[in-house]
Amino acid sequence: MPAHPQVLAFLEMQAAALAEADPPIPPISEQSPEMARAGYRALAELLGPGETVAAVEDRRIPRPAGEIPIRIYTPEGEGPFGVLVYYHGGGWVIGSLDTHDHLCRAFCKGAGCVVVSVDYRLAPEHPFPAAVDDAWSALQWVADHAAELGGDPQHLAVGGDSAGGNLAAVVALIARDAGAPELALQLLIYPATDMRMEHASIEENAEGWVLTKEHMLWFRAHYLSSQNDPAHFRVLTDFRLSPLLAHSHAGLAPAWIATAELDPLRDEGMAYAEALRASEVPVEATCWEGMIHVFFQLHPLLDDGRRAVADGCAALERALAPR
Repeated sequence: MPAHPQVLAFLEMQAAALAEADPPIPPISEQSPEMARAGYRALAELLGPGETVAAVEDRRIPRPAGEIPIRIYTPEGEGPFGVLVYYHGGGWVIGSLDTHDHLCRAFCKGAGCVVVSVDYRLAPEHPFPAAVDDAWSALQWVADHAAELGGDPQHLAVGGDSAGGNLAAVVALIARDAGAPELALQLLIYPATDMRMEHASIEENAEGWVLTKEHMLWFRAHYLSSQNDPAHFRVLTDFRLSPLLAHSHAGLAPAWIATAELDPLRDEGMAYAEALRASEVPVEATCWEGMIHVFFQLHPLLDDGRRAVADGCAALERALAPR
């Protein structure tokens, strides 16, 4: 299916802005991390203010040898509420609390849950496994402190988009192996699940659709430290990088997975859904036709983006509802 007309309109707008830039803006794969981060923030700022929620609070929580910034979104109403721990996308290199503020507000209001957005350390300054360590530390902290956030520790979900979807899937595996916390849902939005980059959609959608194969190689090179050569197969098959390759997916939390037809990550997201189903994990998975990577973030501009966010909110409501 061709790209949706609203997607094409966005791409044309983006191309026009790049053409008018002075000095010219190179592709992400030729940028420094600092320049790419600035561009990602600029995209988020174009979307305007997000949904109004009852409260938004920035805090810092402890991790071994440091702190993790988090942003807590509280919905209207009386708690305790279910809690979503959210990991932003951006290839483990360029995302932040601000780039995903719009999306987190939408989940908070739409699902009526507390959302805790996690500002994990970024590569290349802090390569793998720093992001995984922070993601896991944040989940443990939220599970232990949910009540003081107005949340219910018995109704806890993890979620994320792209690199954040990778981290959500990884911490769900770690939580299963650790025996706690118990998760009600994995909300995985076009998740990166296989760092080997061998799925057909990577070549099929290699260029032209916001996220390209070159971008993915750039992100991967920054995320992996110098001693972890990307060509080294053992590193790429570590489940903390490639949750699709975990030794087992049995006993994981139910999953809601959204992918986009014109996204290089499409096939590995759907492959993860199949791996979970094969292990008898309840899964709801949808590939959105005519959509591209970041269409969730672009939901203010895309009708299908709004529908997809609404579907994710409904899945959270069902999973986090009192039993």
